[in-house]
Amino acid sequence: MTHSNVNVAIVGCGGIANGKHLPSLSKIKQVQLVAFCDIAEEKARLAASEYGTPNASVYTDYKQLLKDSSIDVVHVCTPNNTHMEISVAALEAGKHVMCEKPMAKTSEEAKAMLDAAERTGKKLTIGYQNRFRQDSQYLRKVCQRGDLGEIYYAKAHAIRRRAVPTWGVFLDEEKQGGGPLIDIGTHALDLTLWMMDNYEPKSVMGATFHKLGKKANAANAWGPWDPEKFTVEDSAFGFITMKNGATIVLESSWALNSLDVDEAKCSLSGTEGGADMKDGLRINGEAFGKLYTTNVELDNSGVAFYEGESESEADMEARLWIENIIHDTEPVVKPKEALVVTQILEAIYESAKTGKAVYFD
Repeated sequence: MTHSNVNVAIVGCGGIANGKHLPSLSKIKQVQLVAFCDIAEEKARLAASEYGTPNASVYTDYKQLLKDSSIDVVHVCTPNNTHMEISVAALEAGKHVMCEKPMAKTSEEAKAMLDAAERTGKKLTIGYQNRFRQDSQYLRKVCQRGDLGEIYYAKAHAIRRRAVPTWGVFLDEEKQGGGPLIDIGTHALDLTLWMMDNYEPKSVMGATFHKLGKKANAANAWGPWDPEKFTVEDSAFGFITMKNGATIVLESSWALNSLDVDEAKCSLSGTEGGADMKDGLRINGEAFGKLYTTNVELDNSGVAFYEGESESEADMEARLWIENIIHDTEPVVKPKEALVVTQILEAIYESAKTGKAVYFD
């Protein structure tokens, strides 16, 4: 690798690779997309033809891809149950790794990824792109400055009314490890913990439901699901207490009879103020004996016929990650933080199965 050239390989050329990683990486002048791998060769070839360098390599076995010493970075965009295996192998092959969320199917696997990164000295980050939205970036600064004081209560929102993904392996518990909790609840929880800057859970209570997933010919954003293949929960909820006494309520669903729909958002309550992403970004508090609510204007408009320009969260995520590689700096999403997210999600599933609280050391 040189400061003007970072060779990137993609393992898994499906929806998330084509929808997020490849379009954003292709905009970065220092990046060369030199290798593509998918168990379905035609997917890898199609991605290579659209985004790859003229001599880009195509593989169906990621182990063969990792033998290429010219590859600097590997993006892992495969089902959850393969994240650990591929990421650890890539790190041990001397590559930096961005792995899609969640970090892994289990906390044991996530810990193995963290250990591999520390052992090899290579960078590892997880694809929590919602940290890079404008409202998230602004709220993070508000929290870091202390405007909300001590944040002791929060809600992590990931509620869809009827938006069950019916393609790929989303409904396969063996490959994914769960449903909406591990799919979109993970984004909301990551965002909430990041705002609170609190990664020390004490206990977790959880509940999961498989109610609406049993219905045939159901209304759904992507068409009816097959109840026989719907092997994961359709909604899940968690009550999380942190070691400093703070409390987080996590709500997630792909299908729920609710009009209170929000995804990858959080609400925060602190000693000096509060904030939420329910209707844009709102900051609330008290001043001079009166309550106030501030709606933050996040666009760059103000001139007629001009809406302003802003970088998308996916583009910022990719750009900052490549800058981390070039300048040898720490990624925004640290693997230690992503590990805690996975540990809490796993605890919610465990608590839901046993009916008992899960306690952390």
